Parts: sequence; structure tokens; C-alpha cells
Amino acid sequence: MDIESKKFAKERLTLLNDGEVDEDGKYVLYWMQRSQRTEWNMALEYAVEMGQKLDKGVVVCFGLMDDYPDATERHYAFMLEGLVEVGEKLKERNIKFILRLGQPVDVAEDLSKEASLAVCDMGYLRHMREWRQELATRLHIPLIQVEDNAVVPVETASDKEEYAARTIRKKIHEKIPKFSESVHPFKPAKSTSRLSLKGEEVTDVDRLLKKLSPKVEPGRVSTFIGGTAEAKQHFKNWLRNGYEDYDEDRNQPHVENVSHMSPYLHFGQISPLWLFDQMKSKKGTNKESYVEELVVRRELAINFVWFNKNYDSLRSIPEWAQETLEKHKSDEREKVYSKEELENAETDDPYWNKAMTTMKERGYLHNHMRMYWGKQILLYTNTPQYAHRVALELNNKYFLDGRDPNSYTNIAWLFGNHDRGWTERKIFGKVRSMTKSGLERKIDTEAYLSKFEE
Repeated sequence: MDIESKKFAKERLTLLNDGEVDEDGKYVLYWMQRSQRTEWNMALEYAVEMGQKLDKGVVVCFGLMDDYPDATERHYAFMLEGLVEVGEKLKERNIKFILRLGQPVDVAEDLSKEASLAVCDMGYLRHMREWRQELATRLHIPLIQVEDNAVVPVETASDKEEYAARTIRKKIHEKIPKFSESVHPFKPAKSTSRLSLKGEEVTDVDRLLKKLSPKVEPGRVSTFIGGTAEAKQHFKNWLRNGYEDYDEDRNQPHVENVSHMSPYLHFGQISPLWLFDQMKSKKGTNKESYVEELVVRRELAINFVWFNKNYDSLRSIPEWAQETLEKHKSDEREKVYSKEELENAETDDPYWNKAMTTMKERGYLHNHMRMYWGKQILLYTNTPQYAHRVALELNNKYFLDGRDPNSYTNIAWLFGNHDRGWTERKIFGKVRSMTKSGLERKIDTEAYLSKFEE
């Protein structure tokens, strides 16, 4: 079938199977998983566009499983807050939203039985890719994947794993003009609001949490509320009150002059294209610094998990880094802590303890302190392999934006990925280190320790 869109670049669209359109189907199905929003959602608008061609309405479904990898009540609550908003906004457009408890692929397959064709958004992690491939093999109708959580599609940006930001930066900037398109809502050909399809009532987060029974610890945080409206409010407040000093302040954790978009980007509650669009009228170093983080660094992380099959293990790092860490594997540590001691912030370093406590309480940590926190784990554990495992487990457990391409990439960076060799030293070998004295030179540590005391 012809899957081209009048609005979206063909590089964003991938036909995942050879199914035939069912002309007798009742609707076009959009299986929402990665892009949990109704604004600037290309997959949703593409489904509506295909519905216009077929004179069909659109049904949006979401499969909610209670054993999502590494997810806890903290993550589920934030996600469900966003999905409540999704349900409200789709209702305003006369689009039926069906949330069902169960494995996402099973939910999508069941609802596809009465569909003419199916659309899905794109995920970059291993299990996300496997889900889409599995659904494609199960369906008798076409399944079309739409990539809308990167400004430049991952395989268009590069056809290989990139060594560092400097090797992908030019490639991305050359392609940004083609892919920084605006996303405007289409009008559905027909309403699906009266269709009789079983699903959960998506209005009460607490009720859904009780049905799911996810891992309770760590509990919910009050720092951030999920949803597109909250994301936009955070971002617009930052544009008004912090943007002008962003480049100067962004590396100072006690100031925390950052946009706080990472949790919302992780759950797909805000579009990176919308954020980039907000930067179009800006100029100067503040814009350059923000676009570097939003597009270049974020999409370098996507490139990493897409092309490196070992992205969640220490085998993902460059050969030079593996060799130097192995060489210094048996170097004597000043003090070794258990995972429990680390998790309880029981080290001799007040800055590290503050970082650990902050991420547990807030679900967020300034990036400079994330780097320091992670680098010290190599000093605090007996092997690089165990250090990697502990860092990744704690990262994914406590951060709202954990379990993300950025998470796996940032943890790999701690051990030398996307970096070069430095002067050889104890334990780290040639991998870049971050020291307590260096932290004290670069940031206002006294102000940082008193931050968030209330």
C-alpha cells in the first residue's frame, strides 16, 4: 500500500509487514506506547490522515503492564498522570481511547481485529523493538511505524554507531532543516467515541495503581506531575525566568537552571520537535547550548542504543576503555561499599550522599552531579563490571527519566564511552575521572549541600 504522508517526511515512516488493508474494518488503530501525548504526535496525526483516506475514524489504544522492565510506582504514577490527560484530549477530538491492562502487544493485536490498518510510534530500546516486530508478524493488516521522538530519524542521521558527539554533530545539523517540521492536528473523518470497546476508565491514577500493584519502592514524588500541560508549563516558565542565563548557569547544580524536560521526553509527554520549534526564534549561545543537549546529545544516545546491541552492559564501551579498566581492575580501593550502603547514602563523601538522597527524594538530579555520582561508584565498588551494574540499577530505579537511551548512554560514558583516553591513573586507568577536589573547584558545594533542605 501507499504509506506516504502529505505532511510528514517519508524517512519517518516504515511499513513493518506486508498485510493488506481491511476495507471492512471499523477504524484505523493507533497503538500508543512511546509517544504518550496528543500534541505534536506524528503517529497520531498520521493515523488520522490514513483514516481520512479510508473514510474511517481512529481508535487509540494503550497496553498497561504491571511488570514493565525496572518500573516502580514512581514511574507508573507519573505516566498515568499523563495518560489521564491523553484520554481527556482525545475525547475532545471524538477519538476513542482504550487503555487495557495486559501485555502491550496482546492489547494491540486484539483491537486490530476490527481495524483497517494499524499505526505505531517508534521505540529504540531492545524490548520496544521486539514488541513492534512481534506485532507486525501477528497482524493481517499493515502496521506502519512513525518515528517522532527524534528530530532527525535515527537511521537517517547515521548508518552506524557514532564514536562521539563530534562525529554525529555535523550530520545532524545538516539534516535538521528537512526534519524540523511543525505538527498540526488533522480532523478525523469520523467519530469513534460511541464505539463499544472495553477498556479501563482513565480518570483516577490511584485506582489504576491499585489494579496494577507495581513495585511500591521507591514511592511517588511531588517534584514533577506528569502530562503535556505540565511539561509545557515548566518549559515556558523556564523560558521566561531562566533561559537568558542558561549557558552561564547550566553547570551549577545549586542553581539548577535547566528546563527539566527529561522526564517528559522519556515518557513521550512532550515532543522534541515542539521544544526545538520553541527555539527557532532564539539566537546566541543559550540557543546553541540548548539545541546541543536537546538534539545532538540526546540523539547521540539514541544512536548508541540503536546500533550497539550491548548498550546495557559494560561490553558496550570502546575496546581501549575495556582494556584499561581490566588492567586496573585489581587496584586497591580506599574503601568499598555494598550496594545497600550506597543506596542508603552511607559513604564518607557528603556531596555523593547528597546526590544519592536527592535522586531518591526528587526522582531527578542535575546532570553535573549525575556525572560525579556515577564516576565515584567505580571507586566505591570492587570491579568495573559490578560498578556498571550498580550504577545502572540505581539510575533506573530512582530517576523518573531512567530506563531511557540517555540513561544507558550516560552510564556507558562513566566508563569511557563517547570519550577519549586521559592520563592514566589508579582504578580509572585512562578513563576520565571526577574528583572531590575538582568538584569543589567547579561548583559552589556549600550552596549545593543546602539546596532542597526543606
